[in-house]
Amino acid sequence: MRTSLFRQHPPGSAGLGWLDIVRLGLVQAALGAIVVLTNSTLNRVLIVELGLAAVIPGLLVGIHYAVQISRPVWGHRSDTGGSRQRWILGGLALLGLSGTMAASSPLAFAHSQALGLLVAIPAYVLIGVSIGASGTSLLALLATRTAPERRATAATITWMMMIAGIVVTSIITGFLLEPYSHPRLIAVTAATGAAAFIIACLAVRGVERKPVLPDPAPRPAAASFRDSLADVWQDRQARIFTLFVFLSMLAYSTQDLILEPFAGLMFGMTPGQSTRLSGTQHAGMLLGMGVVGISGWLYGRRNPAIARHFIVWGCAGSGLALAALALSTRVAPAWPLQANIFLLGLMNGAFAVAAIGTMMQLAGQGSKKNAGMRMGVWGAAQAIAFGLGGLLGTIAFDLGRWATGLDSTAFALVFGGEAALFLLSTLLALRIGPSRRAQPEPESYIPGPVAAE
Repeated sequence: MRTSLFRQHPPGSAGLGWLDIVRLGLVQAALGAIVVLTNSTLNRVLIVELGLAAVIPGLLVGIHYAVQISRPVWGHRSDTGGSRQRWILGGLALLGLSGTMAASSPLAFAHSQALGLLVAIPAYVLIGVSIGASGTSLLALLATRTAPERRATAATITWMMMIAGIVVTSIITGFLLEPYSHPRLIAVTAATGAAAFIIACLAVRGVERKPVLPDPAPRPAAASFRDSLADVWQDRQARIFTLFVFLSMLAYSTQDLILEPFAGLMFGMTPGQSTRLSGTQHAGMLLGMGVVGISGWLYGRRNPAIARHFIVWGCAGSGLALAALALSTRVAPAWPLQANIFLLGLMNGAFAVAAIGTMMQLAGQGSKKNAGMRMGVWGAAQAIAFGLGGLLGTIAFDLGRWATGLDSTAFALVFGGEAALFLLSTLLALRIGPSRRAQPEPESYIPGPVAAE
């Protein structure tokens, strides 16, 4: 029988149940709850309340993305450390502490910029370390314990819960931070970190004691970090997917910092209106994620390649939506911008969550058991792309404006470039298939003893 990337296990096989998947989604929500305070609220405080140049918080956020190039290290340690739970909870505890440290930096910045950077830079380094350790181990646990036909829906559940955690945290902390003061920000961030850690402890309790998925072709564990990394990089499918993750996430993130300025400069939107436009985009993303999750739940067994179909169409649709935005610069403001942005969000959400589901499938491929290392490599590619995306988008816009003297042409160049990146991503997605190094699967499923992960 031909080895299939999207292979299925029979009903009743071991693996996480839906309640277990929701519980791990709570951990993802806890991660998002802390990160939103450091990436959004703190940025606003540094720029508005303290009057710092926007480049300072921008570089601080870039630091934590840069540090996440260490994700393969944490993935390998979770592969060989005997328990992924310790890395999930240890990383989350460190995230709560480093987030609180970052929240204390406005007090230091109020005295001097040098003192503020002395506090903020180590804090953001530790934020990157903690996200890498916790997030990579969480994805590896999901990948190795979730039945293949459930992975697209599992990815949807966990990512939607992360967004829900961000939304709920933003609303609650928004009220708790009134009236604003620097000590209040520290207290709210510390309380959020403590609450997130307690929720995560309860959520992961006992999950690793669940029976693991049977392995029809047992594979040895990687002997060392270098051995594990070499196994990933020698796998052609792993290399293709790494490049796909980098290009697609670069395209996904490049418009982040210029979309609201685009709405203001080309369509005359007020700050409030452009902020609501961002809400329209996120509403589309949630719908796209929901469509992937429901489709995976209903048709995952009958169509094991459903996640890859959503990746291809999601990338192609995202490229089409961005090409339409580039075209809109010629006729603005006579363009259905809200509908265009909703379509962009819809396609972004569909491809992104389907890519996570496919990532979980590919994590079990290869000649060695190193799901954590594989998740780490792909997580590092994503973090680098996110860190570069916003920066390159603003640089490309400034260069286009300088070269042509026209905002419309500068925006069109950026959106057109993103559309081209999504086209390349679509072509790469079509090449994602079975790993040639995976062990062949038996003709029929024969129940046997559950193999240890």
